[in-house]
Amino acid sequence: MNIVEVETLSEIQKEQIVTIWNKAYPSSLKYDNLEAFDQYLSTLNQVKHYLIKDEEQIIAWLSTFVRENEKWFAVIVEASYQKKGMGLHLIKQVQKDEKELNGWVIDHHLLKKSDETPYISPLQFYLKNGFELLPEIRLENEKISAVKIRWNKDMSEKNTFLNQKD
Repeated sequence: MNIVEVETLSEIQKEQIVTIWNKAYPSSLKYDNLEAFDQYLSTLNQVKHYLIKDEEQIIAWLSTFVRENEKWFAVIVEASYQKKGMGLHLIKQVQKDEKELNGWVIDHHLLKKSDETPYISPLQFYLKNGFELLPEIRLENEKISAVKIRWNKDMSEKNTFLNQKD
């Protein structure tokens, strides 16, 4: 499972990511066209993309970027590859490179994906993998209701050390 790191995405890569995005995320977050996704990407600073491919097809994407002096991330795994370690593989790779990661996570099961199936919150995945929940910090708008999560290398290393002492 090879991870490719790039600073800019090709048009084909963007198309593949939008396809995955529109299938995996709630329909309220859907991009109607590539220009809308390009507009989203243009708002991000100091961007790095991490891609996992099967042949030439992207099956998982993680992007890091800086927002308000914090390192943030977004991640998507193609539906047929979910629960096979792709997301964890990407997260672990980025955790080697970064001291902190922040993200928004939908923390409820009220939304539906484009195919009308329920969107299942990945919150437990993040908590199981060293992220902390910041319940007092929420993103609430017409498209999304989400809670902030944060992973910190110093805290993660401290917890690993404490767990080894037990």
